[in-house]
This record gives sequence, structure tokens and C-alpha cells, in this order.
Amino acid sequence: MHRRIKLGMVGGGRGAFIGAVHRMAARLDDRYDLVAGALSSDPDRAAASAGDIGIASERSYADWQEMAQREGALRRSGQGGIEAVSIVTPNHLHARIAKAFLEEGIHIICDKPLTVSLDEALALQALAQRSGLLFVLTHTYTGYPLIRHARSLVAQGAIGELRLVQVEYSQDWWADAAALTGDGGWRENPAVAGPAGTLGDVGIHAYQLAAYVSGQQPSEISAELHTFMPGRVLDDHVQVMMRYANGARGTLWASQVATGCENALTLRVYGSTAQLRFNQEDPNVLWLTPQGGAAQRITRGRAESPAAMAATRIPAGHPEGYIEAFAQLYRDAADQILALESGGPKSAIADFLPGVDDGVAGHRFIETVLKSHRLNGAWLRLEQ
Repeated sequence: MHRRIKLGMVGGGRGAFIGAVHRMAARLDDRYDLVAGALSSDPDRAAASAGDIGIASERSYADWQEMAQREGALRRSGQGGIEAVSIVTPNHLHARIAKAFLEEGIHIICDKPLTVSLDEALALQALAQRSGLLFVLTHTYTGYPLIRHARSLVAQGAIGELRLVQVEYSQDWWADAAALTGDGGWRENPAVAGPAGTLGDVGIHAYQLAAYVSGQQPSEISAELHTFMPGRVLDDHVQVMMRYANGARGTLWASQVATGCENALTLRVYGSTAQLRFNQEDPNVLWLTPQGGAAQRITRGRAESPAAMAATRIPAGHPEGYIEAFAQLYRDAADQILALESGGPKSAIADFLPGVDDGVAGHRFIETVLKSHRLNGAWLRLEQ
């Protein structure tokens, strides 16, 4: 039996989609107690939101800075302060909140993107490394058992030398004018969302997933952004060509105006001897097709790599999905927090857990895409 981690949350009050998802993920494996929160900057809404989910009134804060200071003091004095915090606010607050809690000795579980700029990301990376604390970035799709199996297959050489990477992330929820007022409009505001729209929202998921499975970052990219919706300030469509140091080639397409698409994240990785294909809308299946051979349908629960087995909860034939993948990140984080606490080696699955380094790589990608677009799609080197 594992000891439960005392968890806090910043953001995610009434009506917030991703905050509720984080809470479900944290509860699924019974590894956390959510005991404190600054769920809204509005005191009344913060208090009401805390009451909704059972946080005691004395541990409900209207100010995240007060929460960091008080919870840090409780922790240092042995009075039950939080050990980790989930950050589920709009993007522009991520860096400031994470910094405040890291300085109080509290582990971080942060929604993506890491920050709104590469400079902020690098400063946060340096602080996280100095602190020795855990910093998890919730790139949800890395929690799928079959994504972890695919990563293991590539690392083992099961597809031969990497040749082609194709990743697509298409949605349609931004495809009409009504979407302009969604989420309180913060996704339309560069001061809050950052300089990237669809690129920073789902394009970064696609990029991270391709790198996670292939084990490689591209060395050069050529990119174009576009905004289809009149009046929209940020991009709603992205297309990128990628070159890899070993000679491989890749493409990334991300769009939130792809009419008729729900959450179509698809990854295809081609090697010299086999191909891997994964579709997020059917996450219990991974296809492995050897050159000249029949396609092999690998199902969740039958994939026998240690990484896939460690992320599988129920027997084959019982579907697992998005919430379970999200919960896997929380379960891995709990294991790693306890490992750090004991002073022992990191948990066996720690290398599969996305973190601050993934966030920095993502911001290098975003800034290079933005620059390439401004230069009419010029090929630019992507710094590692």
C-alpha cells in the first residue's frame, strides 16, 4: 500500500474543463488527497469551487501566492502542507506559479504549455533542476500504454532506422465564430495564451508525441501558420516540414478549424524495416507493419513491454482511454515523489514521464516555427 500524496491545485474552479480532468486523473489510482486550492482569483468563486470538491474552507485561497507561502510553511513545520501542486491556469501564469511553489519546496504537476516564452521556460528549467524537485508537464497522450509500447519498440530497433515521421492533430471546435468567445476569450489574447494559438494548444502536443515515440528531435524545420477565422489574432492552423540529423524527414499538421474532426491525433513512424501507426481516437490499438509483411494489430493489455504493462490497469478487451492516460502521469508522479522522499533510485518508469525538459523543447519548436513563418517558410535550424 502506498502513502497518499497531499495535493493542491491552482486554477480549475467551476466551469473549467481541464481542472476537472486533472482531479479525476489524480483520484483514479487513489494516490492523492486534494487538500488545498486557489481555484479562482475571485474569492467567492474560489470558496464555492472548493466547497464543491470537499476542500476545507481554511485551505481554500483566493490568492495563489498566499497559498504557496502558507502551504510551504505548513509543510516545513510538519503540519500537513501540500507536497505537490497541480497548475491548471491560463498559460501566462504557469511560470510565476511554478516558481513560487518550487521555492517553497513543493513538487509541480503543470498543464502544458510550460510557459508563454522560451526565456521563461529556460529560467523555470534552471530553477527546477536546482531544486531537485519533481516537475511533471502533463502531455496526456504519453500516458497511453500503447504509446509507451511504441516508444519501446522504436528504442529497441523494431522498425529499423528512422526514415519518416508524420503527425497530425486536427479539431474543429474553433471553426466557427461562436468559438471566439469560448474559455472567457483568453485563448484569443496573446498576453494570456502566448504568441501561438493552435500551435501552442495542440501543435505542441503533436510535436512532443512525435519526439517522444521516435526518440529524435528534428534538426531543421520550415513552417507556415494561418488564421482562417476573421477577427482572430492567433493562428488556428499550422503546417511544418521537418528534417532530422540522420536524414529522416517529417511533417506536422495541426488545425482547430478542420471541419468534422473531433480530436484526431494520429502518429505514423516509418523505419527501414517496419511502420508504426497510432490513432488517439482508437487508443487501445497500435499497428505494426513490417516491410513486405502483414499488418500486426497490437491491443492494449496484450502489449508485453514493461512500459506498456506498467501503464495497463485492466485486462485486455476492456477499453481504457483519455482519463486513464492522464491518470498514468499522476500515478508515475506519485511513485517518483515517494522515491525522491526515500532518497532511493528514481522509479522504474520515470524516464517515460514528461517534464520540464519537454517543455523547453516545445518552446524551442514554437519560437522556431514562428520565426520560420515570419520568414515565409524559411528552413531554420532547431536548437537542441
